[in-house]
Amino acid sequence: MSFLRILERPQVCFCRARRFTTTAVSRAEKPKVVAASAAAAATPLSSCTKDTVLTGLNYLKGQPPVLAAADDEYPEWLWTVLEPKVWPDDGPGGKAERVKRRIENKQRIKDRNFMSTQ
Repeated sequence: MSFLRILERPQVCFCRARRFTTTAVSRAEKPKVVAASAAAAATPLSSCTKDTVLTGLNYLKGQPPVLAAADDEYPEWLWTVLEPKVWPDDGPGGKAERVKRRIENKQRIKDRNFMSTQ
């Protein structure tokens, strides 16, 4: 791992609002799976409600403001865009190993270029 990774900014995701519970759940209690799946289904996918004015998206003069649509009006793939891509481990010399090697090589080149400027 590179020492320059420490200097990089953490990535910030503005896609979901953070929610806190009002009651504490003890460790002895085991939550039911049915309740968790029902809560996940009730949780909205987007961070803004329907008909929220999205500022900064309307850059043309004389156009009506851009409004957010309901979650079910957006395509399903939109909610998985921010998830990291997972490559299946298909043994030595496979796709996952090549991708990992390329990422490490790019980082090594960036580190070497950075150190040459110092």
